[in-house]
Amino acid sequence: MDHIDGIPQTTATAPNGSAPQHRRSVADWLGLVLLSLLVLFVGGFTGVLGPLFAISCESCQDGIRIPLFDEVLLLIAFVLVPLTTFVSVVATFLPRGGARAGGIGLGTLLVLFVVMLAIGQIPA
Repeated sequence: MDHIDGIPQTTATAPNGSAPQHRRSVADWLGLVLLSLLVLFVGGFTGVLGPLFAISCESCQDGIRIPLFDEVLLLIAFVLVPLTTFVSVVATFLPRGGARAGGIGLGTLLVLFVVMLAIGQIPA
């Protein structure tokens, strides 16, 4: 315990003694849990409804447009979106940069959603 101006001060240091550690409070954990739930929700929405929005067509006879790059659309929906969601949720709980990783994951899911919509608009 260090004394600064007669007031005892405690500093938590890393095991190697290099930098102080930051312990997360209950509010920090609650925020990270809510952020990860939001990432899961947006990932589910993007993966399930994104391809459906991409191929929907009001003026088509069946209401469905056949996109030129349907394999790419399925690759994004069934591989990239779940992978991005999983990595974002796991990275949210890392000791450093958790909220930033969740925010980047949300942005990436939004970009993937827009890309799916754009790919679905290209007719075969």
